[in-house]
Amino acid sequence: MVKANAYAMGATEVVPALAEAGCRHFYTAHTAEAVEARQALAGRDAAIYVFNGYWPSELPTLRAHGLIPVVNTIDQLASLRATAPDLPCALHLDTGMNRLGLGRPETEYLLARRELLAGLDVRQIMSHLACGDAPEHPLNATQLKRFSAIRSAFPDIPASLANSAGVLLGEAWHFDVLRPGLALYGGNPAPGHPAPFEPAVRVDAPILQIRELEPGDTLGYGATWTADRPVRIATVAAGYADGLLWASARGGAGYVGSVRTPILGRVSMDLIAVDLSAVDTPLEPGMPVSFLGAHLDEIADAAGTISYEFLVRLGIRFDRVYKR
Repeated sequence: MVKANAYAMGATEVVPALAEAGCRHFYTAHTAEAVEARQALAGRDAAIYVFNGYWPSELPTLRAHGLIPVVNTIDQLASLRATAPDLPCALHLDTGMNRLGLGRPETEYLLARRELLAGLDVRQIMSHLACGDAPEHPLNATQLKRFSAIRSAFPDIPASLANSAGVLLGEAWHFDVLRPGLALYGGNPAPGHPAPFEPAVRVDAPILQIRELEPGDTLGYGATWTADRPVRIATVAAGYADGLLWASARGGAGYVGSVRTPILGRVSMDLIAVDLSAVDTPLEPGMPVSFLGAHLDEIADAAGTISYEFLVRLGIRFDRVYKR
């Protein structure tokens, strides 16, 4: 999965790295993202799928860049047959997400009229798990059963069901092609359950100023935090304009090395204040405070959101440094 600029990690860097690791299937939401991925591949052979459907107005772009639209409705299938029957495509069959894809009546219609696919170059059939992040949820088994029945009707077409969370559910959900997203970027797709993935992104933001507060001193917009003891704080050059969400103040933290430095007061557009009380090493302006990394789920939980949102909102002001 390399949609949303490879989860804000930078598709132009991530796509070639994945290709070098052996990836031959890439997925985007929009055609423009797929074009960017094709350009980043720089001649490497790979299939690039576009989730948002087949639209005849995009046909010249699809052909020019060798992109594969994912057909989501019977009407789109008919449109493809009428305008570009030779164009490779994929077929999304909804099994319980009720978002994109052929719904149950359309799926039943297709299964009863398989000749609708005759002569078309269908490269993949796919569905998407709604509750893979909750391994015990009964819908996982229900969707597996529904998709397995669809697969049995099209045994010669490669099948794909598992996202990152689906990979962890077990081999029964794997079929032919896996579609990991969050896992590639170090997130845990099933919070509260074990995950084998290493952190892939860390934000380092420099300290701009260090100051000592006395009991009774307030901090930040709205004076929402008041010191109840002498405390040393650092003002750090990052804020919600950079994707460190405003809601992170509700229990979020940065880190100096392995030492947790809780966020104090409100997160500003460009600044965050953190508590240095537990840091016993010398610090000075210019030194970094780190966010995310191994603590991605922690800060997402504090903000009342998911790690996906934290990643895709990382701002353009960050200088992205890639380590091979």
